[in-house]
Amino acid sequence: MHQVLDAELLAASERRGGEPARVLDVGGGSGVWAVPLAVAGCTVTVVEPSPNALATLWRRAADAGVTERINAVQGDTDALGELVPAGEADLVLGHGLLEVVDDASAALSGLASAAAPGGAVSVLVANRYGAVLHRALSGRLVDARRLLDDDSGQLAATSDPVQRRFDAAGLELLLIGSGLVVEVLQGQDVLTDLVPASVLDATLGAAEALEELELAAATRPPLRDIAVRLHALARRPG
Repeated sequence: MHQVLDAELLAASERRGGEPARVLDVGGGSGVWAVPLAVAGCTVTVVEPSPNALATLWRRAADAGVTERINAVQGDTDALGELVPAGEADLVLGHGLLEVVDDASAALSGLASAAAPGGAVSVLVANRYGAVLHRALSGRLVDARRLLDDDSGQLAATSDPVQRRFDAAGLELLLIGSGLVVEVLQGQDVLTDLVPASVLDATLGAAEALEELELAAATRPPLRDIAVRLHALARRPG
């Protein structure tokens, strides 16, 4: 995912004649993505409903010396059109967002509208089939079956905060329905959580081999389709 985003930011800067890429991070929380992007030279606007998360964002930005490159806006995703200008961001991030909002389609339409013509939207979402697999392996078989049978990938009437989980086909349809052209659809953490730590500790070069295996598996169904998360990069037509 980092490789895809780095390439997109480089292309965005080139389109702008060398000017820094403009990034909009919706639901950006405490700056996990925003601060490193600002350190890399991007100008970043973060839209986040939690004042506590924004306070942490500012502390991180100050520690990194990039407060002048970050604009923090407190507000909800469903009011995005009122909080930021439409059609200005070179890259819009919606990471960990679509599975927790009330209306995923409306939220994604808002992300698409915020992107500049020719700009891109990056979404990272929980994968339903990955959740089934990991719950089964941990012995939570009832929850695994419920996730498998529920098309929305929701564990209703539990403490689970996730309102929906996606599969690759459903995520692609949602992106297309928002007027975006899907360019990348890949898995994130396909095999890493399945490899015992003892194997990585005991085998010389295992960590590097696992990293290469992850990169190879990320875009290859059916391995992609059992990843913990799904990442998509989709473009707003120019």
